[in-house]
Amino acid sequence: MSLLRFFSRISIRLLAFNVLLVFLPAFGILSLKTWEEQLLDAQERAMVQQGRLLAAALAENGPLEAAAAERILRNLKQQQEYRLRVIDRDYRLLADSSRFGPQREGEPAPAAEDPAARRQPLYRLGLFLYNLTARLLQPPEPPAAAAAFEAKEGRLRGPEIDVALNGRYGSGVRRSLDSRSLTLFSALPIESDGEVVGVVLVSRSTYRILQTLYKLRVDTFRVVLLAVGVAAVLSLLVSTTIARPLRRLQREAKALLDRRGRLRRRLQPLRRQDEIGDLSRALAELIRRLEAHQSFIESFASDVSHELKNPLASIRTATELLAEVDDPAERSRFVAMVLADVARLERLLSGVREITQIDAEIDLQGTEPVALEPLLGTLIEQFELRAAGGVRYRLAAAGDELVVEADPARLAQVFENLLDNATGFSPAGGVVEVELERCDGSARITVRDHGPGIAEQHLERVFARFFSYRPQGDGGRDGHTGLGLAIVKAIVERYGGTVEARNADGGGAALTVTLPLAA
Repeated sequence: MSLLRFFSRISIRLLAFNVLLVFLPAFGILSLKTWEEQLLDAQERAMVQQGRLLAAALAENGPLEAAAAERILRNLKQQQEYRLRVIDRDYRLLADSSRFGPQREGEPAPAAEDPAARRQPLYRLGLFLYNLTARLLQPPEPPAAAAAFEAKEGRLRGPEIDVALNGRYGSGVRRSLDSRSLTLFSALPIESDGEVVGVVLVSRSTYRILQTLYKLRVDTFRVVLLAVGVAAVLSLLVSTTIARPLRRLQREAKALLDRRGRLRRRLQPLRRQDEIGDLSRALAELIRRLEAHQSFIESFASDVSHELKNPLASIRTATELLAEVDDPAERSRFVAMVLADVARLERLLSGVREITQIDAEIDLQGTEPVALEPLLGTLIEQFELRAAGGVRYRLAAAGDELVVEADPARLAQVFENLLDNATGFSPAGGVVEVELERCDGSARITVRDHGPGIAEQHLERVFARFFSYRPQGDGGRDGHTGLGLAIVKAIVERYGGTVEARNADGGGAALTVTLPLAA
């Protein structure tokens, strides 16, 4: 299968459409979630790093005091991007970086204006669809704690601080004052002489991350809308490339038959390389075979009618004359003519029945492997026993076993008719030669006589129904219906073979049958 044909298949186009429709939005949503998690993880790691540096500096500065903690925070000159607070073991706030001026990155004011990306209609539409999907498909998330810590009697308390005072790293997420972003908290213990003397509390809002995510969401939603647009175009394209040719096939199928149910035209197959093209070509081949079968039936009926007219006319003439003559000799001659024509009619009807049975029933008959050399040998022995005029038979085999798939009785009928035809044209004392050989995966059987041969104008007609040409002096038409070789052709072609006639070198006719070998 070529690459063009592979991508032309309807199933591949439908698969591409479904992947595009489902994959792009899912990829966008998953990318945003992963990107957000990575940003939050990076922010938390940076917060922990700064908290550890401050805790180490305080631990090396002697006893934990407010003045020393404020001095270290003041020396930072607000270069840090986080809010740093120092708390002692009694939960008292010793120092806070927000006291030394506006923080570069902290918790935004409650009245902070929405970012420009968040105010875009496209963002609001995407947010509405996302929230609707989240409410229908996702479990509710637990609410974040308030941003402010619990303060009693000048002391700052919180679960993160409790964990840090026990010598472990504490973290938490709280809702920011603007109710849109979240604030991340990291609490790290300050250890001196193996004891925890205080806590460094680092905090930072996710507001800047949200600003980046707002822009990414707008861009992602643009991609989603583009994917939906492309999917719509692909849907129209797929429906057009499927529905329109099917409608064309439907119209042509309706126009194939006339009112009497006869085929009046052929189906023009499509040039497409997909399943619809395959269907149109299969239908065109079916129509062609039906047309050939219809032509066969019509011509066969005409040929049968023509062949039956002559003996019937002869019988009618003989019976009319028989009623008018009184001479016993004349009456006997007319009776003999009637009997001969009746016998001829019987042979014609038997041949007609045989060829119609072959056409109708041979596909229903079972087949089996048939070795050709033993079959031909048996038939030649039978013909030698009843040979007339001293005709002899000679079989030349290839030496290897040639086996074909066929019904043994039908295949024997083919070679019987060929041998009978060759015997009828052989002169007294002549030889009928049968040659069996292998040829390109097929078995080729040639039956040759040494008679007068076939006239050039009759070479194309010898396998036609009811055609029989006998040169003067070898019996005329008596006993021959002209169906023997037609039966040979019908059987051979049903088994996927061919048959041809030619004049052999040195005189005589050679009829060759080619049959595919069995697997």
